[in-house]
Amino acid sequence: MRKPILIPAFCALLALGAPGAQAHVGAEHGKPAAAMVVKEQQPWGIAGEAAAVTRTVTVRMTDAMRFIPERIEVKRGETVRFVIHNDGALLHEMVIGTKAELDAHAELMQRFPEMEHDEPWMAHVAPGGQGEIVWHFNRAGDFDFACLLPGHYQAGMKGRLYVR
Repeated sequence: MRKPILIPAFCALLALGAPGAQAHVGAEHGKPAAAMVVKEQQPWGIAGEAAAVTRTVTVRMTDAMRFIPERIEVKRGETVRFVIHNDGALLHEMVIGTKAELDAHAELMQRFPEMEHDEPWMAHVAPGGQGEIVWHFNRAGDFDFACLLPGHYQAGMKGRLYVR
């Protein structure tokens, strides 16, 4: 009798470093306890410490598939607390990354819509709820943020992040 290979193949894909490699299925979205946050350098920065926050930026997400603001400017070296409000009736998320990373992750989310994740550069926010990302921008560049839930990214729920 042959065993299905879908789950082992998916696990192998994640283990090989596919976007969302730290994703997991069957768990709740949310952030791990502060002591459990793995600080891994990304092209767009590294997880920040709450005590080092130099500025708070409020971001609103709407069911019109938009972020307010859609453009955010940050100084290199800044640690920013993003306070993310979901003003809609639908689940939304804010994920920071490069366009290539977000495109790849959005494609994965289309194929595996139940995929769960809890990386420090992501905040999954229930309708009417609030989330937070604390991020240290130690690298300059033009980056993106988006909601990668199936259909949201494709509908234009994305923004630009400029680090100078």
